[in-house]
Amino acid sequence: MPDPGPSSQRVPLGDTDATDSTVASSTAMLARVLPWVARISWILVAVVGGAALEAGVDGRSGAVRWTASIGGWATFAAVAVALLIPSVRSLTVIRLGAPLAPVAAVVAGVAGASVAHVALLGVPAIIAVAAIFSAEVGRWMVQASAYGDEDRLPLRSPVPAGTAAVVSWVLWAAAIIAGPLLLAAQNWVGGIPITLLAVAATVLVGPRWHKMSRRWLVLVPAGLVVHDPVVLADTLMVRTDQLLGIGLARTDTEAADLTGPASGYAVQVDTNATVSTVFAFTPQEPNGKAIHMTGFLVAPTRPGEALRLAAARRLPIR
Repeated sequence: MPDPGPSSQRVPLGDTDATDSTVASSTAMLARVLPWVARISWILVAVVGGAALEAGVDGRSGAVRWTASIGGWATFAAVAVALLIPSVRSLTVIRLGAPLAPVAAVVAGVAGASVAHVALLGVPAIIAVAAIFSAEVGRWMVQASAYGDEDRLPLRSPVPAGTAAVVSWVLWAAAIIAGPLLLAAQNWVGGIPITLLAVAATVLVGPRWHKMSRRWLVLVPAGLVVHDPVVLADTLMVRTDQLLGIGLARTDTEAADLTGPASGYAVQVDTNATVSTVFAFTPQEPNGKAIHMTGFLVAPTRPGEALRLAAARRLPIR
C-alpha cells in the first residue's frame, strides 16, 4: 500500500499552532493513561477472568487442572512484572504474553466455560491487548531503556516482517497452550511433538520477535539515529550538520525507503551530504546491500510526535 502524502492544503499559522497544541496535549494524555489502562485491565484478567480457566478444565484430571492453573498464573505474572518494569525486553514480553489471554478465553469457551465466564476473561484481556499494542505504550516501554538525553520513537512494523511475526506467533501460541495440556492428559503422541515445537519456537523465533521491539528512530543531541536490526545490518547515524530537512514524505518522493516497507505515513530525512547504510543480511544478499543516499524514509508509529520532538531539538523541519 503506497504511503499517502500530506495534504497540500495550507492552514493559517495561528490555526496550525492551535491544532499542533491540541494534538500534542491529546498525545501526552494518551501516553499517561494507556499504560495504566494496560495495567488495570491485566489485573482484571486475573481477578475476574480466572473463573473461565477453572470452568474450562472442570471435570478434567488433576494434572490437567494443575497445568492450566500454573500456565495461566505464570503468564499473568510475567506480563504483570513486565508492565511494572518498563523496558525494551518488557515490551517483547507483554506483546508475546498478553495476547495468550484472549486465546485462552476462546479455548475455555470451547472446553465448556459459560459465556459469562468467557466474557469476564475475554473483555479485560482484549482491552489490555489493545492498550499494549498502542503506539503510546510502545514508546513508554522503549523510552524507559533510553540512555541519557535521547528520544526513542518506535517504528511501525514492515508488512512482510510483521506478517511473518503474527503467523509464527499464532503457531507458537497454539503449541504452547495445547502441548502441555496434552501431556498432562497423557496424550503422548500429540503432546510431545507439539510441546517440542513450542520450545523450539520460543528459542529460535523468540530473538526475531525481540528484534521487532528494537526498531527505533532516535533523536540525540548530535543528530538522529535509525536503529533497526530488522531492515538494516547496522545502525545509521546522521549528524546535525548533515541534516537538510525532516518532514512528512510525499507519494512521489525518490528518497531511499528504509521502512521495510511499512504502511501509513513516512517521515523523510534529507541530508546535505551522502550518507551510507547497509540493508540487513538475507539469503539473497548474504553480505547485505550497501546504499548511498541523500534522503531516506522511516516510519515512526507517531510521525507527528517525531516531528514535534525534532523541532523541539531545533532540527531542521520542513
